[in-house]
Amino acid sequence: MSAELREHAGRHYAVQFTYALPDDAWAVELSEARPAPESWGDTPGAQTHLPGPAFAVALVPDEDPEREPTVRLYSPDERVIPYEIMRWYMELVADQVERCRIAYEAEG
Repeated sequence: MSAELREHAGRHYAVQFTYALPDDAWAVELSEARPAPESWGDTPGAQTHLPGPAFAVALVPDEDPEREPTVRLYSPDERVIPYEIMRWYMELVADQVERCRIAYEAEG
């Protein structure tokens, strides 16, 4: 699992890429990042923040080009996502869609 981190207006956000086997798709998850354990501070190059529970998940199919990517939003209460963070997230989703389509065409 890889994750990208971004800070905006004093809050930290994470985008994590995982493979959702039941969906035959890449899951691109947006979450608010949480601080890494203090004990990690002693390790050079350690991450300062880790992904939290996802509140937006884009599913990007990688085996069937006819399946359209989708985005699911999860929130038990109202959540505000800053425009710049949503834009960054959707750019990462679009990049993943492009990678999956290129890979599918290369296999075919």
